[in-house]
Amino acid sequence: MAPVKKGIIERLNSGEVVIGDGGFVFALEKRGYVKAGPWTPEATVTHPEAVRQLHREFLRSGSNVMQTFTFYASDDKLENRGQNLRITGAQINEAACDLAREVASEGDAMVAGGVCQTPSYLSCKSETDVKAIFKKQLDVFMKKNVDFLIAEYFEHVEEAVWAVEVLKTSGKPVAASMCIGPEGDMHGVSPGDCAVRLVKAGAQIVGVNCHFDPMTCVKAVKMMKEGVEKARLKAHYMVQPLAYHTPDCNCQGFIDLPEFPFALEPRILTRWDMHEYARESYKAGIRFIGGCCGFEPYHIRAIAEELAPERGIVAPASEKHGMWGAGLEMHTKPWVRARARRDYWENIAPASGRPKCPSMSTPEGWGVTKGHADLLQHKEATSSQEMKHVLEMQKKSKSST
Repeated sequence: MAPVKKGIIERLNSGEVVIGDGGFVFALEKRGYVKAGPWTPEATVTHPEAVRQLHREFLRSGSNVMQTFTFYASDDKLENRGQNLRITGAQINEAACDLAREVASEGDAMVAGGVCQTPSYLSCKSETDVKAIFKKQLDVFMKKNVDFLIAEYFEHVEEAVWAVEVLKTSGKPVAASMCIGPEGDMHGVSPGDCAVRLVKAGAQIVGVNCHFDPMTCVKAVKMMKEGVEKARLKAHYMVQPLAYHTPDCNCQGFIDLPEFPFALEPRILTRWDMHEYARESYKAGIRFIGGCCGFEPYHIRAIAEELAPERGIVAPASEKHGMWGAGLEMHTKPWVRARARRDYWENIAPASGRPKCPSMSTPEGWGVTKGHADLLQHKEATSSQEMKHVLEMQKKSKSST
């Protein structure tokens, strides 16, 4: 019989570093399996081989967590704004669990079932209605016996708390991760207060994912940690940021950048940036360290390599990657061989190769969030009148900035 794997809380209690995976939504959109806009994960049913392969690449790169590809897999999102997939949320969630479990069994990885924010909450549906959506996904996760649960990508702590309260009924460990920066949630609740509310709701792991770059997210998690400790509560901490530099972002994060989502590539962090991110996260007391949108397997490998001394293991993918560029010693060109050293890559200042482009952008900053008429969602396709309205809003926003 295979040895019983340690659970997430057992690992974190012992001080072990747990490495998450990367951004399935963006990675699979680039590969042609996810549509930008709805960002829904029907690929678990229509193209399971693509999802399985990405799981395997993250596992090989050092991930301990195979997170089910269930981002935006709630029925209200699958039916939003004219989308007609003819595939149910239950089908997508079940397939995602099976794929994650299959790959997790190939290594020392756990399966995490994930839920995220809903169109119903943005449309001001009741707590009962929103919780019912989370419960439908939880029912599948319980049927498939995932190892733990993650409530992630929440802009509003109120909805995140509702998600945690539902997930906590499972008896399984619960992590809660908000897509916020140091300014707090979209209604101005500070990171520290968000964390306290999530811990009191039953989350054993709290943190931040998406919307901001690694160092901004680490700063926000530090604020969460301070809030939890000030309240004399206990929790473990997680961080799964973007793989994009976002020094110019406002409270809403990268979705306010004019480059979102199709022109973000110049902002991608290098593998060497990821070494710094991993080290700063560890120094901050964060032990669940992963990635979100923009993260590819080589980014996760860099985290695993930076923290290999603490973890005591090296990821299989490092067989094809000499530490700090050591493999370049085998290069045919002598000037490239000269780059096979740590101090070269630690001090590199990468150029963008775009002489006519600015180093930073001006976020659009519409200031629209839950409770605003423009965020009311519906099953019908976006109408021409609605498009005319948003284009007028865009013009007004640009003129004001």
